[in-house]
Amino acid sequence: MPTAAPTIRALARQLGLSRTTVSEALRGLPRIQPETAKRVCDAAKKAGYRANPMASAVMSQIRRSRAQAFRGGLAAVNIDESDRPLHSKRYHDELIDGARERAADLGYKLQTFLVGNNGTTVERLDGILRSRGIQGVLLLPAWQDPDFSRLDWSRYAGVYADYMIERPQLHAVSCDHYRSLMAAMPRLSRMGYRRPGMFLQRHADERLQHRWEGAFLAYERNHRNTGRIPPLVMDEFDRADFVRWFKRHKPDVVLGHWTQAIDWMKECGAKVPETAGFVSLNVTTETRACAGLDFRPRLLGARCAELLIAQLQRNERGIPSQASLTMIPALWRDGPTLVAKG
Repeated sequence: MPTAAPTIRALARQLGLSRTTVSEALRGLPRIQPETAKRVCDAAKKAGYRANPMASAVMSQIRRSRAQAFRGGLAAVNIDESDRPLHSKRYHDELIDGARERAADLGYKLQTFLVGNNGTTVERLDGILRSRGIQGVLLLPAWQDPDFSRLDWSRYAGVYADYMIERPQLHAVSCDHYRSLMAAMPRLSRMGYRRPGMFLQRHADERLQHRWEGAFLAYERNHRNTGRIPPLVMDEFDRADFVRWFKRHKPDVVLGHWTQAIDWMKECGAKVPETAGFVSLNVTTETRACAGLDFRPRLLGARCAELLIAQLQRNERGIPSQASLTMIPALWRDGPTLVAKG
């Protein structure tokens, strides 16, 4: 006959502990002493114990309905970076709102934290999360390569709300930049645009492993009715570089992240949208109305919350053995910077 699967009751008997202590140790609750938690987890691993996620979810729901409140929550962690573009704040706010709303739908409370220049340290954050019983951590997009390896990830489930993170390698949720641009380019062609041009900040595209530039060049190469205008890749957005590029190549539609370029186009004699159009590569970060791509940051934040909560319900903590990437394509938004050409 097969050996019966080990249970919390059996582990408690073996270790001389209460079932509550064993259960809370396996769930990583901070009120259990670290030595006791390690002892329980080692014994459970040796015995081949595996949590039943469905049973855990049901018991969690019962506890919530009895107490009318959830004991715990999720953390959304932002990084204060001096070189991050100021227009990213609105995008981050939308991510947080989407994650908070979805977490509340599922019975969780999302709290926000700031680390970096004007915030706390990663080590101090670790202590705060432990003291508040927070086990799900949503890391918001960073401009530079973020390093959260000093968090004790054995206590947390984590998700990164951007393309990829290396320290540590966590599950990530991101806009599908390549697919989104590949869908936008034929739309522009159907509107009558034949000479699209793109300008990028080098660091922004490198963070995405050149997905913007790669999609643009691949589309140009495979569509003969599209002009061969080389992308303008700048270390920093620079008026003189843009004006030289625009006058030399004369694109009939420009794609980029910074709407200040519309004013530079007009300085070159263009009339927007009559003679040249403009497409924003992220309309959420813009300060003026224009056509472009909507990353749907609220949806991205909601998906992050869902992935975090799913990990918690499966009793999964720590750095995953194989990090996954969930990608959601952007939506096209019409705007006053484009017009169908006759």
